[in-house]
Amino acid sequence: MTPAELSVLVLAFPETEPGTTHGNPSFKASGKFFTRIRSEDDSLVVYVDSLDHRDMLMEAEPQTFHITDHYRGYPIVLARLATVDPTWLRKTLEARWRQIVPKRVSRDYVAP
Repeated sequence: MTPAELSVLVLAFPETEPGTTHGNPSFKASGKFFTRIRSEDDSLVVYVDSLDHRDMLMEAEPQTFHITDHYRGYPIVLARLATVDPTWLRKTLEARWRQIVPKRVSRDYVAP
């Protein structure tokens, strides 16, 4: 997946827009942090269900999923854009998006 393809995917969710988080380009949904590409390693910051889920992903696909010490205590995994499965990514981003947008927005959303 390229950064341009990622941008199309992320911006397809209602009330999602480019933004800045801690001085880095990011995407926000309803004004809240949604995700960002780490320029250091072309990985996407992705919230997952739990630390166990994150660890399972890293064990199953270490070529795609990893973390840095900064994310160790959070249910976040870093997904390399070059190898991440687009279907998995869309589904996982949608789950996070539904958590952070107002209920009226997520209720009216129909996934493509």
